[in-house]
Parts: sequence; structure tokens; C-alpha cells
Amino acid sequence: MGKGVKAAVIGSVFAVMVGGAGYGAFNIVSALNEDGGSGGSEAKSGPLSGDEVEEASQKFFAAWEKGSAATAAQLTNNNAAAQSALTDYAGDAHITDVEITPGTVQKTTVPFTVKAKVSYEGTSKPLTYKSTLTVVRGITTGKPLVDWQPSVLHPELRTAQDALVTGPSATPPIEAVDRDGKVLTKEKYPSLGPILDALREKYGARVGGKPGVELYVRHNGDGSPDTSLLTLAEGKAGELRTTIRASAQAAAETAVKKYANSSVVAVKTGTGEVLAVANHRDDGWNAAFEGTQPPGSTMKIITAAMLIDNGVTSMNGPAPCPDDAMWQGQTFHNLKNMKPNESATLANSFLRSCNTAFIKLIDEKPLTDESLTQEAQTRFGLGRDDWKTGITSVDGSVPAESGPDRAANAIGQGKVTMNPLNMASVTATAITGDFHQPYLVSPKLDDRQLATAKGLPYGTATQLKQMMRLTATQGTAAPVMQGLGGDIGAKTGSAEVDGVETSNSWFTGFRDDVAAAAMTEQGGHGVDAAGPIVKAVLAAGG
Repeated sequence: MGKGVKAAVIGSVFAVMVGGAGYGAFNIVSALNEDGGSGGSEAKSGPLSGDEVEEASQKFFAAWEKGSAATAAQLTNNNAAAQSALTDYAGDAHITDVEITPGTVQKTTVPFTVKAKVSYEGTSKPLTYKSTLTVVRGITTGKPLVDWQPSVLHPELRTAQDALVTGPSATPPIEAVDRDGKVLTKEKYPSLGPILDALREKYGARVGGKPGVELYVRHNGDGSPDTSLLTLAEGKAGELRTTIRASAQAAAETAVKKYANSSVVAVKTGTGEVLAVANHRDDGWNAAFEGTQPPGSTMKIITAAMLIDNGVTSMNGPAPCPDDAMWQGQTFHNLKNMKPNESATLANSFLRSCNTAFIKLIDEKPLTDESLTQEAQTRFGLGRDDWKTGITSVDGSVPAESGPDRAANAIGQGKVTMNPLNMASVTATAITGDFHQPYLVSPKLDDRQLATAKGLPYGTATQLKQMMRLTATQGTAAPVMQGLGGDIGAKTGSAEVDGVETSNSWFTGFRDDVAAAAMTEQGGHGVDAAGPIVKAVLAAGG
């Protein structure tokens, strides 16, 4: 979708609109004179009053309803950008009969509902959506003005490069279904919306659909797939079967709604098939697949595998846990209230998530600056930029580092970055010993070559699985995993981010043949936010 020959390009949202109800009764000439002229009076300063916010928004709504782009633009704090966007919309948008109903003013923010009509070549459909605007005081005039953002005119307009388009879509629609044939829609599974758009962009023509006529957002600036807003004339949807399981997806959607800026992925451990992917974000970004954040102590799964594979220690071998550990001039600490244990085993330090145990062991021979990178790439299939999931995804990064970052990488800080998709895959590899590249659409549909990796020796996988079991039943993950039946295991994590007071919450775990991982920005410890999300998805099963 997005390159229709007859498309009407709308560079944000504004129409030649006929007056109607709402705020069309305002005297627009008077409004212009009041806000546009100096009047010789001294510019106001200080916080806006409620009356100023209400009056400024009413004047803007009145100009919008009347289709007066120039007037509406002068009621904003960015005349040029606003007028350009509003003028581009006029005429070509085919949007008429606009009525705006404001909601309750919240300090300087005004929520509102737009009702209008979209018409194209004899076909008309009603259009309704909600948005918000903020009123600010003009820097030079001191007058209350609408803070211009493209999202004022439609919430799906995220950047100045985004444009609304009415016309034949360039890609046919799809009917996405789960692994059992149940239809997946963005109405039922809201966080799947951007993912379904991406699948349509890539596979719409391949599965035999025919394009219709739509109002949609063309995201010109970032390469994102178009976002369909309204269908005026139905095309023919081709059926696209995904690996999703509807019950797991429903659980994921519900779970992430409880925590802002959260993402989760679940995979089938023996195949890599993605069973659920959900995000709770205002920006619509698929952070579950594309995120690049330090994974905190969930990284210790890979670090533990490196230690075992290189003969440094074993599950029941020594991994002392002192209060602190020095590495090339930098001191590393454990979480508060963790008691030191100089006789700890690797399993004990793993289940307690002791940072210093892992820091002290990475200096042992035969380990080098490249050892962790090699483990991640050759055993877990990470950091090679070769995953082909069916949509855009990032496969993690574990760069070889010297100095303090080598130690930080081992505990999921430093230069290491992951996302929930990566960590769900890590858990699947850890407990089965086999790497199966995750995917959302069968590679048979488009002859994609999935990434491969050596996987883990049987003995290493056996030890990792048992240590994750202990963590879920006796360690840091026990408060969350308690009550889940079946064969369960987990690893908690919290990752510090520069300039942010509260750490990101990470959690990965498994139950029988399903592995899941979640991340919540500024969610705190692993059990505080990401943990409950993972538990909910695992409880739904695969």
C-alpha cells in the first residue's frame, strides 16, 4: 500500500471543509486580528489561564471546520509548517463535512473528536477519530497558540514527512490468520496493527489479493509500512497464515497493557515459530522485534554457557560471589542486600543473579575479549544481522570489547543490546541445545533462508536448563513463577540506562515447549514488570 497511481496525497490533515456545526460560528476575521496583530499592548507571560486555553482551541477548531487553512495556521506557533500541511490537505483529501467536538480541558491539553466524510469517485464513508492539542504561550507575542504537531490533525501522523493519502492502495489487503486459521485483526489485537501493516506490505501481492480504495498514512520519512485508516472500496484480501497462536497473542496483549513501554515475544522452543508478539507503546514501534537495549542479567544465560563451554566452571563448580569485583580499574557491585558467598557454585550465583561472580570468572583462561561474542554468534545465532523473520527485526549485538566494557557485557550492560525476540530465542536455545531462528511467516512462502548456528553441547544445555529451573523455583524469579505448572525455568534482569534513574525490567522464561521474554522501560527489577508479563503469556501456553 502507499503508491497508488490515482492517490490523493494529503500532507498531514486539512480539508476544504464546509462550515457546519461545532465552531464554525466563530468570527475568523476577528480571531485573526486578535492573534495576528500587535495592538500595541505588552506581551503576556506566565502560565496560561483556562480561559486562554479554551479560547485558543475554539478559534483553531472554528478555522479548521471552515477549511480556512491560512487562518488556522496563524493560530499555531509554527505558521509555515502548519499552513503547508493544511494547504496540502485541501481539496485532494476528499474529506468534507468536518465537525469537531472538544472534550474536557486538562490544564493546557484539549482532547477532541473529529467527525467527517471521505469521498472518492462516487463512494463516501464516514470518518471519525480522536486527537489532542496543546496550547502554549507565543514566545514573541505572548498570545495563546496551538502547539503545532502533525498529530494534532490525525494521531497517526507522527512526523512532518508523514502524509495522508486517499486513493487506490499500492498493495492488496491481507487476511492474516493464526496457526489454526483464526483471523487476526488490529481491532481485536491492537498491538498487532503495525505488524499486520508490515506483513501486508511484504506479502499482500504474493498471497493473491487485489487492492481497494483507502484512506491511509504514507510514512515517507522512516520507511515504515503504510497505515490503513479507512476502506472506501473493498479489495480482495489474500489469506496469510502466520505462526501466531491467538490465545497466546490475546494473553500478551492483555499483559503489556498493564505496563507502559513494554514488549513481549513468545516462541515455540523446538521450531522458532513466534507464538505471540505484543507492544504497549505510544509510538507504534515494534520494539519487541527491533529494540536495541542492554538486557541486564538475562545476558548471564549466554555468559554461563561461555563459562561452561570453555571449561572455566560448571553448574556445580565454583563461582564465588563477593561484595564487589574490580575489573581493569572499575568496581562492579551486586544488588543491595545480596549477601556475599565465597563458596558459591555457578548455579547458586546464577539463581541469585550475582554480578561479581560472573565478573571474576571472565578473566580465567582460555577466555579472551572475543569469547562472549563467539559464544553469542556461533551457539545462539546472535549478532550476525542475518535473521529473516518475515518482517523487520534486529538479531542483537554482542561486540568484542576490552577494558571495563568486557566485564559489563558479561552481565548485560556495556555495549550488549537485545530485544525480547532475541532473549526468547536465547532461552529456547539454552533449554533445547538447538538454535532455531525465530520467524513469523513460513520461509516456504518466499523462499527465505533462515539463519543457522551450531547450538550448544548437550551437557551445556542440560546445565543451563537446570539452573533456570532453580531460578524459577528458588531464586530471583520464584516470586513471579510461583503457581505455574509444568516444566518451568526463568532468568531475571534489570538494566541501567544512562541518564535514567529507574532501570529497565527484563525477564525471560520457559514453560514446557514455550519460551518468552519481555522488557519494560523504566520498569525496575525483572520481577516488577517484565516478569508478570512473561508469566501471563506462559500461562496461556502454546
